Amino acid sequence: MSIKNHLSILLAGLALAASVQAGPLDALTDKEAGGGLKAALEAGSVAAVGKLGVDGGFLNNDAVRIKLPNILQKARPLLEMTGHGEQLDELETAMNHAAEQAVPLAKPLLVNAVKSMTLSDAKAILTGGDTSVTDFFKAKTASELSVKFKPIVKGVTDKSRLSGKFNTAMAQATKYGLATEDQATVEGYVTQRALDGLYLMIGEEEKKIRENPVSYGSKAIAKVFGLLK
Repeated sequence: MSIKNHLSILLAGLALAASVQAGPLDALTDKEAGGGLKAALEAGSVAAVGKLGVDGGFLNNDAVRIKLPNILQKARPLLEMTGHGEQLDELETAMNHAAEQAVPLAKPLLVNAVKSMTLSDAKAILTGGDTSVTDFFKAKTASELSVKFKPIVKGVTDKSRLSGKFNTAMAQATKYGLATEDQATVEGYVTQRALDGLYLMIGEEEKKIRENPVSYGSKAIAKVFGLLK
């Protein structure tokens, strides 16, 4: 049975169960439910990638800008006194540019996640909370994106003069519990922050879709998410 037919059955079942949102959703045809949901997911994810995967996408956006780990920020005054201030700035810039170059790799994986959406995925999204779309993408793509991002991130950050020293210092800090495991290497730290930024932006797009679905220029999106408002 196709996912569209599954969605039709799902929505009818939700109506019988007296779900708060199921009544209006049950008025949708299977084509509208499946098409609107998939269109919304793809539109939001592609928009997020488009905003982050450009020069300045991370560096010039305070909401997602990748900053140095707290332990290095606290040590910054001393490092500046020893002539490393410029190198710290260089490293932070490199970290953000690395994220900007890695994020475009997410687009095909995000789109594929939409295409492979299951009945349980659709149910969770249609009846979930305000972050159900973001939660769906995070669950389906985070692990694979982490693997794909790291080589790109490493290629960019390795060019920084402080990259090697960062890894040595953070490895020791992690060993003594002064930093978390994901901060032990530059590429690990940046990859996790890049993913955090990506899902944050997908969340922002999801919020826009829910608040003003008509603005996305899709009747299917407008109808599905208009009923969920």
